[in-house]
Amino acid sequence: MTILGIESSCDETAAAVYGPGGLRSNVIASQSIHELYGGVVPELASRAHQRTIWATVDQAISEAGCTIGDIEAVAVANGPGLMGALLVGLCFAKGFALRQGIPLIGVNHMDAHIYANFIDETPRYPFLGLVVSGGHTQIVLVEAPMQHTILGRTRDDAAGEAFDKIGKILGLPYPAGPVMDRLSQLGDPHFHRFPQALMNEGLDFSYSGLKTSALYHLQGIPDDEREEYLNDHLNDLCASISHAITEVLVKKLKRAFNQYPVDTIVLAGGVSANSMLRRKTEGLARRHDLKLHIPKIEYCTDNAAMIAVTGYIKAGLGQFDDMSLKPFASQNR
Repeated sequence: MTILGIESSCDETAAAVYGPGGLRSNVIASQSIHELYGGVVPELASRAHQRTIWATVDQAISEAGCTIGDIEAVAVANGPGLMGALLVGLCFAKGFALRQGIPLIGVNHMDAHIYANFIDETPRYPFLGLVVSGGHTQIVLVEAPMQHTILGRTRDDAAGEAFDKIGKILGLPYPAGPVMDRLSQLGDPHFHRFPQALMNEGLDFSYSGLKTSALYHLQGIPDDEREEYLNDHLNDLCASISHAITEVLVKKLKRAFNQYPVDTIVLAGGVSANSMLRRKTEGLARRHDLKLHIPKIEYCTDNAAMIAVTGYIKAGLGQFDDMSLKPFASQNR
């Protein structure tokens, strides 16, 4: 089936077309207004989705070289995410499906991050997925298509959230994650030892303590010296914080495949674009002879290609939804 994918879970309005020949288009309309507020403002995000969703879908269909009549099903992210933002995409998808008389497919946004790895490659089941985004951090056992077991998750802040919040403490622009990644490549990851929480406890994560530690570390520098300290050591601080975040991720992933033996691992989510995490995961896979899949950078952050490919997989399994499909804000529903 030729699938139209729609993504509007946060601050990216996105549409893509995926079919038997693979990905045919992938269009993203980003919202820059949130930079003024240092984070995503839900109401502004919803309004921006309303303004851009039809033009984004129209462009995706046009770039795919097809017409509206060629679309055979609509896949849409129905959660987790911002409720208002999700409703814009879901309502549009329902209207499109009703108008064209085609099936509707609800897609879990976190599942879609995992299946972004299937856009260009075909990971072998079963595999372990390390899903790391701004709102979620999970280790997932994927035994077969759409058969997932969450083995570990964050108990508070997600890894991407930690990057952004600590970046704000350091005075970096939003979103801080990519900026910290770039600066960390110029710094010493062992400059300061930040805490690595729950390192010896199961497969769950916790990053709120790291955020607090970074704040207290800066507050420990005298006010009249803090600006100079940051000027001299910003790269080192970014590298040390990145090391603390990624070290926990990789060591928990290692513990997971020791408990659930597989020969394939995948990275997923926006933070899978982080260069330090990629290097460490590549090293882990090499040392333990594991097959590693990492999406291209453009498929790591929120996009509709991952929604469309997941919809394609669900359509192959006959997993369709009706018009009672509802959005959900939290993964812990």
